[in-house]
Amino acid sequence: MGKKINIWYVSSFLISIAVAIPIVTVFSSFFETTGNYSSIIKDTFLYDYIFNSLTLLIGVLILTFIIGVGSAYLVSFYSFPGANFFKWALILSFAVPAYIYAYSLTAFFENYGTAFSILKNLFGEGNYNKHIPKFDGMMGAIISISFSLFGYVYVLTRASFHYQSQNLIELGKNLGFSKKKSFFKIILPSARPAIVAGLSLVAMETLSDFGSVSYFGISTLTTGIYNAWISFDDLALANRLSFYLLIFILGLFILENLSRKKAQYHTPSKGGFKSKSLTSLNGYKSTLALFFCATIFFISFLFPVLQMLYWTIIFPKHLADLNLMELFLNTILLVFLSSIVLITLAFISNYGNRVSKSKFLEILTTFSISGYAIPGIILAVAFITFVSWFDNNVVNFFGFNTIKSIFIGSILGLVIVYFVRFYSLASNGIKSGYLKINYSIDESAYLLGYSKFRTFKEIHIPYLKNSMLLIGILIAIEVIKELPITLIMRPFNFETFATTAYVFASQDLLEAAAAPSLFLILIASFFIIITSRYILKD
Repeated sequence: MGKKINIWYVSSFLISIAVAIPIVTVFSSFFETTGNYSSIIKDTFLYDYIFNSLTLLIGVLILTFIIGVGSAYLVSFYSFPGANFFKWALILSFAVPAYIYAYSLTAFFENYGTAFSILKNLFGEGNYNKHIPKFDGMMGAIISISFSLFGYVYVLTRASFHYQSQNLIELGKNLGFSKKKSFFKIILPSARPAIVAGLSLVAMETLSDFGSVSYFGISTLTTGIYNAWISFDDLALANRLSFYLLIFILGLFILENLSRKKAQYHTPSKGGFKSKSLTSLNGYKSTLALFFCATIFFISFLFPVLQMLYWTIIFPKHLADLNLMELFLNTILLVFLSSIVLITLAFISNYGNRVSKSKFLEILTTFSISGYAIPGIILAVAFITFVSWFDNNVVNFFGFNTIKSIFIGSILGLVIVYFVRFYSLASNGIKSGYLKINYSIDESAYLLGYSKFRTFKEIHIPYLKNSMLLIGILIAIEVIKELPITLIMRPFNFETFATTAYVFASQDLLEAAAAPSLFLILIASFFIIITSRYILKD
């Protein structure tokens, strides 16, 4: 009698393979023959794409480091008026996608924009446009992306600061360090892994940004990929540019790993962990801390919300013309389907890894979750490439009808690409929950006669229900804000708040883009406020 097939191993293997296919497609497509447009790009725009991507990346990393680490340090080590409010309020920046921030920035500072109207109402008629700064082009993109993404650095750095032992603070005092020297010599280096993790996420999101750079007219690798496919119908060139961008991202990871070498950052357990006491700030120091955090909160969240609210109120016709219920239902449908698919398959995959204890499966899963590091626009193009190849070489070979219409320009295809893009989020979330479940619990269940499926259903799922809720909310936030995947993969006449705002803004109708942008921010804010109790749990 043959060996019984391990259904959990097979399920986990197939899920990992399904996620890895688009990633492998990007690498394999590099060797395909491209059209004439490829040589034109290589001789003209390619270096601009790379230079602009690098400039954008460096600018965003510097600004997010200053904002994220600075605000995390203040709320973690000091007590001042409003500190408890800013601990959670600063993460609301996650609700504002970079492309919506870009619309707000332009609407406020453009000629005869909101700033002009404010000055005119306060001081009467005047030539104020020449005194109003203009934030467009590269500067506008850096500001928009930075204030949208600094939350990654803030949340992870704050968590690291929170768990830093009082022993470290006392060590600095015993060495005679000033607070400034302690910060740079002890506190900052010990938080390095968290800061680097936050900056790595910022780097990936920056390189994958499409909405804001295309709005500001900046030629980056991401916009080049989109134009190669949409404007010039050259899928092979889109994949080749995707390959360059992937190399870019992998290079960042390698540099980060080399920079760490054998450095260790854990807090020695000797002497135990001592919770640190917050330093109360008084006088001008308290005012400065409050002003710094309040400014960041205002610029990152209140500014775009108020700008979108202003446009919505003074141009009510655009709000009346919107089919809000349809946009809301479309957005929630994608959130619901994506959450169900991702959480279910991430559960199955992680449990398969747990019961099979296969090293090969673990490596394959690790590779498959790298999809989060790949820009959505690349995954969409890679998915279309794979479906086209499969249709032409497999489906047609067996004489079946084309399957392209099933996967391309459909809800199914859209959810599949979401699945590849955000699988890392779901898989890592379930995995972190599983790490808290001792293997002895499983063994005890087996001794009591529980099957693997019953153990999974009656023990693991109830135990991890909080992880499932958190992952569902995080997926919802990502799906609501996701633009390039939805833009490329959505069915005809299927719009969400994100695509509607982008379409209006791309036609220079910022007033019309305000209402869908505002609703997108409000829905995302709702989910973020729910999530904050998990993110900021002390």
